[in-house]
Amino acid sequence: VKLFATVLRRDENGDFWLQTPAERGRITVADAPFVAVEMRQEASEFGQNLLFRTNVDDWVTLGSGHGLRIGTDAETQTPVPYIHIRKGLEARIVRSVYYELAALAVPDAENPDLYGVHSGGGFFELGRIGIDSTAKRA
Repeated sequence: VKLFATVLRRDENGDFWLQTPAERGRITVADAPFVAVEMRQEASEFGQNLLFRTNVDDWVTLGSGHGLRIGTDAETQTPVPYIHIRKGLEARIVRSVYYELAALAVPDAENPDLYGVHSGGGFFELGRIGIDSTAKRA
């Protein structure tokens, strides 16, 4: 798996390829090619860095080169977090790691309804907290 991960590419159309100097073959990826299975915090000159380990033992630091994207599960409508690994390839953050990440969430200084995490000198949105205008008041 680690060997295949080193030759995995994604083209401008979003297709995934295993590409070596001698061969190229298209593959199907159901969701994301990697899974983020561990997170750790480290102090930095920016305050903190959040590092994520993938299922192939790659470590990436959430920051300008490795952004966070929150998608939505089509069936459950629940948030699905991803971190950019390299060149259009992402890792889906497993639920237990997402809970660790959510526990670190703080309100944005400019918009208190927006919660996220600080890492690598940036602020990465996890979600918004707001009042449901359709809820009945007691």
